[in-house]
Amino acid sequence: MTTPLTFSLSREERALYNDAFMALVCARAVQGHRMQYQQRPCPVAIAVTAAVMALQPAVREVLPTTLNANFPKWVGDHPAVRVLMTRSATALSAVVRPGLLFALQTGVLALEPPGRLNLPGRRIPATISGESAQVVSVQKAAYLLGRWLPSAGSTSTALTLLGVRP
Repeated sequence: MTTPLTFSLSREERALYNDAFMALVCARAVQGHRMQYQQRPCPVAIAVTAAVMALQPAVREVLPTTLNANFPKWVGDHPAVRVLMTRSATALSAVVRPGLLFALQTGVLALEPPGRLNLPGRRIPATISGESAQVVSVQKAAYLLGRWLPSAGSTSTALTLLGVRP
């Protein structure tokens, strides 16, 4: 019998990844998506996936520096990303979801049919900043991923390539 792989956060990571910060990370993904796609709302699955990926240092380290990178090729060139997402997406999405709910409750994000997120006003600064390099890095990665993940085609294609289910 095999033991299932689990993913857990340290006490420090739980303190960093609080609901307010997760709300900001989700908002950065939506902000990036809107920048890339003529202000169109961002699918919820893209925002959550971008946040989950941005939280993982090993994923952030191998992200491309340009939006011209081919997403399917990138996933093929970095099989560890698929492994990380398969192992940790469920646990990390449990950290992201309360932040997304907080963003919706506070009006940082708005939910529009059919399952898309929008920024209802200028509630987050355009400039990415933070008290630590990690905070800045996570935000920048979420912004990039919000812009880049949809380049795979459909949301389901991007998620399938990453080995996760919505």
